[in-house]
Order: sequence, then structure tokens, then C-alpha cells
Amino acid sequence: MDPRAQAEAARTVEAVPAGARRLRRRLLRAAEPLARAQRVFNDAILRVTDALSERLDAAMARAEAAERRARELEERLLRLERRDAAPRSVAGQPRQDALPDYFAYETRMRGPADEIRKRQEPYAEVLQGQEPVVDVGCGRGELLVVLRDAGIAARGIDADADMVAFARGEGLDVQQADLLEALSSVDEGSLGAVTALQVVEHLPPPALGRFLELALRALRPGGLLVAETINPTSPAALRHYFADLTHAQPLVPETLELLARHAGFAETEIRYLNAPPPHEDARVSEQLFAPLDYALIARK
Repeated sequence: MDPRAQAEAARTVEAVPAGARRLRRRLLRAAEPLARAQRVFNDAILRVTDALSERLDAAMARAEAAERRARELEERLLRLERRDAAPRSVAGQPRQDALPDYFAYETRMRGPADEIRKRQEPYAEVLQGQEPVVDVGCGRGELLVVLRDAGIAARGIDADADMVAFARGEGLDVQQADLLEALSSVDEGSLGAVTALQVVEHLPPPALGRFLELALRALRPGGLLVAETINPTSPAALRHYFADLTHAQPLVPETLELLARHAGFAETEIRYLNAPPPHEDARVSEQLFAPLDYALIARK
């Protein structure tokens, strides 16, 4: 016999004397006002608790926003301290001057450098053993810091003087140059990897095709191209795409993969990145909450 059946069998029910029933009813009537008052008190406590919880959530949100803003301002001040007399940008793309202060835009819209570094940490595993690495469009040097911490030899190229000054202030090897000109000067077959994170969407089609050709030329056999970009199949990601006036066009994953194949890369792979929290409806998640970014990983 299972324990529940044993308990049921052992339970005895005794009749309650009539006097006890009358006493119980009198006690219940006497206790009713106290119980009612307790319920009112409990309801009041719950309302106060809910109100305090809402205020606490709002205060935490304000504190997080203030902390993020402080980090943004700190980076912009560092940029001013590190800036030199170099031209603001040497990028050859036609829309490179669409935003008057791209560093400020990047810090506000993309996020502080430490947040971006955390997102890019998985690339250290991808690039292990692929040095030397050249990171084109390296920005503030987030990936270069990740690779330095992992013991992977890497240097960066960026067209924006503020980005270069900030990255150099982090002790990184970064050169101000247009990415096509810089890759043209690299010795053929001398690199283990070329990385371009959030870069290819800035390149008009002719420049994009040329970039893929030059990256292939610079890589040794077995070398990697890692090109991360916004995922236009995600409606949420399109907001980030259209927020940046220097973008040339969104790149559907299959398009970028096909262009890499046409350039001569032997193997290609698409990895989706930075998925937002899932919606309770799986179909809604698939259509509206797709990963915000993806990376093409192509091997020579």
C-alpha cells in the first residue's frame, strides 16, 4: 500500500459534539470582524508593496540609464584628450561624412566599448591560431582588446581619426587608413585572418566586391575572413541599420555568402548572433525576434 493510501486508512473521523459546534459558530462570529480587518490590512500592505516595487524598478532604470550616459561621456572625453591633428576621416566611401561626429554616434547608438567587447569575446575562439589578424574598421579597438587578452597577435585599421586616437590610447596597434588602400598594401598571403565587424554594410557594392577580393589576396591558404553585419531579416535589427546614415545597403546573409564565393573563398558559413529575448509565441519569435546580427566566416 502506498503512503497516501496508508494515511487515508489510518485517518479517523470522529463526530463533533453538538455543543462544540455551537461554540465554534460563536467563535467564528466573534472572529469575523478581526478577520475582515486583517484582510483589509493585507490588501493595503500589498498595494503599498506593489507601489514601492514599481518605484524601485523605475529608479533602477534611471540609474542604469545614468550609468550608461556617464560611460558614454567618459569615452567622448577620452576621445578629446587623445585626438591629434589627423584628418577626421580618410574613408573613400561616398557617405562617410553623413554624420558630423561618428564617434559620438557610435558611443550613444551602439553602446560603450566594454559592452561591445563582451559581445565580441566569442571571436577569440574563432581566431585562435589564425594570427596575424588585421581588423579593418576596428573602431575603438574592442575586438583588438579581446584578441590581445587571448594572446592573439592583431592590429587594426580605421578611417576615423577619433577612433584611431581612442584605440591607440588603449595601447593598441592601429593605423588610420582607408580599408581598401590598407589591404592593397598588405603582402599577398601574409595574414591568418581579416576581420570586419559592422563594416561591410558601409561599403557600396563595388567597394564591397573589391574588399572581398583584397581580403582573399591578403590571406594565406586556410586563412579566415570574419565579416559581422546587421541581420536585415530581423525587423528589430533594421532600426539599427537605418539609424546610421553612413550605411550603404543592408546585406541579406545569402547575398554576402554568395559574394564571398564569387570572390574566390572556398568555404563559407553563416553564424547568427545577439538574439533578443524570445517571445512566448515561437512563431512570433522566429519572424519578429530573429538574431540582430550575423557573421560570415569564409575560409580561403
